[in-house]
Amino acid sequence: MDAPTTTSADNGTSGGDGAGGWFTPRKKPPPAGGEQETEGSRLAGLRPLGRPAEGELASGGGIPATSGSAGIQERIPDEGAPASAEAPPPQATLQQERVPPQRSASSPQASPDAVLIRQTMEEISPVADKVTSYFYALLFVRHPELRPLFPPAMDTQRDRLLKALLIAAEHIDNAPVLEDYLQNLGRGHRKYGTRPEHYPAVGECLIGALSRFASAIWDERTEAAWVRAYTTISQVMIDSAAEDELRSPPWWMAEVVSHDLRTPDIAVITVRPDQPYPFLAGQYTSLETPWWPRIWRHYSFASAPRSDGLLSFHVKAIPAGWVSTALVHRARPGDVLRLGPPAGSMTVDHTTDSGLLCVGGGTGIAPIKALVEDVAEHGERRSVEVFYGARADHDLYDIDTLLRMKQSHSWLEIRTVVDRQGLLQLPDAMREFGPWNEYDAYLSGPPGLIRSGVDTLRGIGMPWNRIRHDSVEELVAAAD
Repeated sequence: MDAPTTTSADNGTSGGDGAGGWFTPRKKPPPAGGEQETEGSRLAGLRPLGRPAEGELASGGGIPATSGSAGIQERIPDEGAPASAEAPPPQATLQQERVPPQRSASSPQASPDAVLIRQTMEEISPVADKVTSYFYALLFVRHPELRPLFPPAMDTQRDRLLKALLIAAEHIDNAPVLEDYLQNLGRGHRKYGTRPEHYPAVGECLIGALSRFASAIWDERTEAAWVRAYTTISQVMIDSAAEDELRSPPWWMAEVVSHDLRTPDIAVITVRPDQPYPFLAGQYTSLETPWWPRIWRHYSFASAPRSDGLLSFHVKAIPAGWVSTALVHRARPGDVLRLGPPAGSMTVDHTTDSGLLCVGGGTGIAPIKALVEDVAEHGERRSVEVFYGARADHDLYDIDTLLRMKQSHSWLEIRTVVDRQGLLQLPDAMREFGPWNEYDAYLSGPPGLIRSGVDTLRGIGMPWNRIRHDSVEELVAAAD
C-alpha cells in the first residue's frame, strides 16, 4: 500500500506522543518500527496546522461507513462490503446512521475549523453527485488495490462513505456524540479487513474531490481544517480497532437454530454463536448471510444476554432488500451467518432508579423487549412504560410476548398504539400519558418516529441526556 505513516504530520492533532503519527494505532499493538515512507500518497504532504480547536475531539478515527438504524429498515451496503455482481440493485436511499445519544443540551460556539468545513459543504451541496463520483474515481485510479473492498454496484455504495465522512467532519466539535460513534465504526470495520494503511488513501482523495468542487472558497486554511478533521476521525477509528483486536475476533460465526415467521414479511431468527458473544441489551450488530457474501445489515438484539448464549433478531423483509429478504424467506435452521461486533449505547443505566419510557415502532420493538428483560433480570422494580406502535393490528407481531411479560412484572405497562390513518400517533400518546419527569426515554423504529419522538420529548421538557436512541441523522437535525 502506497500510503505512508509519518510522524511529522502529527503536530499534536491526533493526540499522539510522537511515537506513532498519523493513521497508526496509539494503543497496543504498537506500530512496528519508526517512520515509513512510500511513494504515491498526496496526504503525506498535507500537514495539520496546529492543534485542534477547543471542543474538537482529542483523537480521531478512520474510513467511516454508516451503520444504520437496526430493526425496522434495512441498510444499503456498508463501505468495504462488496456485493455480488449478479445481485439486483437495492433501493438507493440514504439511511440513518447510528450514534450514541446526545449528552448535552448546550451547543458551544463552532470552532474555526467547523465553520470552514460547513462552508465547504454548503459550496459542494449543489454538485454532491459530482463530488462523490470524482472521489471514487480518484480512489480507484490512484489506489486500485482498494477496489475489492467495495461492492461492484457502486450506485448503491457511493453515497455512503462520502456522506459519513462529511457528517463526521461537520460535527467535529461535538465530541460526546462522535467519539463513541467513531469507535464503533472502527471496531466494525475489522470485519472488512480494513487496516490503518488504508486511511491515508481515502483522506487524500477526499481532499482532492473537495478542493476541485469547492475551488471558489478553497484555500490553505480550508485545506488545513479538513486535514485536521479527517486526521481526528481516522485516528479514533484506528485506535478503537487496534484495542479491540486484543480482545475480540473481527467476526463470529453463528448457526441458525430457529426461524419463526410471525407475519408474511417478519421473522424472528435465533442463532448460536461459535464462541461467547458479549453484548448489552439495547445494542445491535451487523449480519452477513451466505447468499450475499460481504453484504452486511444491522439488526438489534431482541433479548437481553441469555445463559444459553443464543441471540435473537426481528427481521422485516424489505422490497429489493438483499439481506432481509434472504433472512426472512430463505434462512432455515442449520444455515450459518456471520456476526460483526456489538455496537450502540441505547442501554439501561442500572446505577439509577429512573423509570423507563420505551417507544418502539414496527420491528423497533426488538431492542425495547431486550431492555425490559434486562430490567427484570437485574431484579429492579423501577417503572417501565412501553408504547408499541404499528400501522395495523397484524403488525403487532410480538404483542403476546410483551403481554406475558406484563403479567409477570407489576412494574411493567404495555400500551399499543395502532394508527389507522397511515401516520404513527405515538407522540400524541406519549404526551397524553405523561408527565415523564422521572423517566429516561428509549426510542427505536423508523427515522420519522425517532424524529417526532425526540421533538415531543424535548417539547415537554425532557433534557437531552435522558433521551436515548441510535440515529445520528435525527440527533444532528435536532441538535442544529
